[in-house]
Amino acid sequence: MDGKTREKAKIGMKEILESAGYEVNEVDPPLDLSAIRDAECLLVLCSDEQDKINEFDCTSYTLKADNQEMTCKKLLFTIGESIPLDHSIVWGIKEFVRYAGESAIARILDRQLSLSFTSSDVIPIISTKEEAGDETAGITLRHLPLKVNKKAAEQIASIKGTAHLRFIPHWFYDFQSSGDQVYKEKHIPFDAEGSGAINAINGIHFDANQAMAVDSPIPGDAEVVQPHISNDEATERIFKEIIDQLTQRVRLKQEKGDAIFYEEKVITPDRKNIQLKVSQVYVPVWQIRGKKIVEVNAFSGEILSEPMDEGVEIL
Repeated sequence: MDGKTREKAKIGMKEILESAGYEVNEVDPPLDLSAIRDAECLLVLCSDEQDKINEFDCTSYTLKADNQEMTCKKLLFTIGESIPLDHSIVWGIKEFVRYAGESAIARILDRQLSLSFTSSDVIPIISTKEEAGDETAGITLRHLPLKVNKKAAEQIASIKGTAHLRFIPHWFYDFQSSGDQVYKEKHIPFDAEGSGAINAINGIHFDANQAMAVDSPIPGDAEVVQPHISNDEATERIFKEIIDQLTQRVRLKQEKGDAIFYEEKVITPDRKNIQLKVSQVYVPVWQIRGKKIVEVNAFSGEILSEPMDEGVEIL
């Protein structure tokens, strides 16, 4: 890439990493950026030149801060032909477009972009079709992006076994509440908004926003799990939880002569003042079966503490 393109790439990469909570600075050539978050250091190179790429991949970088040394992870952004590297994370145009879009949404919603690098030797995104699953595109689903590939999931799980990609249905929701009530001159407002999701199999809550979801084909060999909780049932559950969340216990003080009395009143919002949007979104999960079963969220890279599905039917 030429000088102007490289400068634009640096600006784009800086915005993505800053959206993910990194402190980003320019560094001396041949590198472009350094990004630090907590005890994690990431070095970025934007290049299509194979000699520079090979040197970057083979070089170990260490940062010393506050008398502590950190081994830096390495991230290459290239617009040329994407070649898997042994010791670096590789982003091509596809990954850049994905994260740039999610970064923009994160800034609009004033939230931090979910972006993690588990190891300098692991690419927690899909780098090849073989790692994601069958090369044949399957059905089109609304789902969270598949960021963790098969190899990364196996390393995160830390067990030997067979990994299968599954898509678990969730009910994602956004709500906005308005209105208020007055009780004995006490004003109780119910202005609020929020979002979340519940697992359509077991009802467990999931912290995500449907703005992160994409409509695209999934790998042809992936399993799609049918929901056990219907849209209507999920909507009723969510409404109840929102109302419980917004319900307020009001204590009123009254004085009669020398005596003081307290009255407690539970005030709940009117359901008609709550606007709720519910839609089905699938969450990709790698299930690794070995001596035990470990499930890894293929969007966030987190190990699931509870199985997302038990005895469910496959579509």
